[in-house]
Amino acid sequence: MALLLFSADFMVRGAVGLARRMGMSPLVIGLSVIAIGTSAPELVTTLTATLDGAPDLALGNVVGSNLANMLLILGVAGLLKPVACEPRVVARDGTMVLGATALFVAIAVSGVFVLWHGVILLCGLAGYLYLTYRAEAANAETALNSHEAGDVTGVPERVWIGAAYLIGGLVGTILGAKLLVDGGVTVAESLGVSKALIGLTLVAIGTSLPELAIVVVASVRGHSDVALGNVLGSNIFNLLGITGAVAIVAPLPVPDILLSFDIWVLLGVTVLLMPLMLTKGGLSQFGGGLLVFLYAVYLAFQFDSVRSMIS
Repeated sequence: MALLLFSADFMVRGAVGLARRMGMSPLVIGLSVIAIGTSAPELVTTLTATLDGAPDLALGNVVGSNLANMLLILGVAGLLKPVACEPRVVARDGTMVLGATALFVAIAVSGVFVLWHGVILLCGLAGYLYLTYRAEAANAETALNSHEAGDVTGVPERVWIGAAYLIGGLVGTILGAKLLVDGGVTVAESLGVSKALIGLTLVAIGTSLPELAIVVVASVRGHSDVALGNVLGSNIFNLLGITGAVAIVAPLPVPDILLSFDIWVLLGVTVLLMPLMLTKGGLSQFGGGLLVFLYAVYLAFQFDSVRSMIS
């Protein structure tokens, strides 16, 4: 987990530094470089788990990461400072998250993600990025993704240092993902529990650490709206981009534990988030505390299941 966190951080810094040297706008950097960089741990971990014969852990990581984003990360942001929720962002990204989640669940109930499912999911992601760029470009001064690019600190100015950060971060992310998957599988086997359960909890929290770091920095700097945009954007990337890319590489069977419980929790939490974001003043500290509490309840339920399996 530690290697993933620090490697992803270095990779994002290096990529942002190179993008700035190439003359990319803060909007494009926020939409592409940072979004992909912070989602890299989930992507590499999910792909590694699938290729290593642990698809249960892979899909558990996707579902668990989205739950951690909405309940833990957004909740922490709300506790630090009320999160401003612009109606245009909620209307665009919130609706897209709902649609992506509904599409993910609809495919999941078929029992397996295959190549043509992956193509559909990636086309959905491409459409989202195009519409977001159009909308943000029209409001460039207040664009959330532009703020997000400005919140990245420690960006190297020299090209060779940026390249070293990027390459070193990528290698570290791949190695960290491999260690995390191997460790997760070993823990699951030694405890006699489902790999999906480990993916939903330990692995999901580990791969969500880069988003947590960016959200905390944004909240402290008064860019609480960036926290919302980051969480919603990360969820869309996880559901459409990561699941879609991995499904193209290899089939992703959906474990029974996800079909019976967790994908419905994911759908329910996504629906719950909408009215919380639309309240006057945005997501309050009370709302943030409620989200963190719900995540604690979810984890308690999962680990109670672990204890029952062990006993």
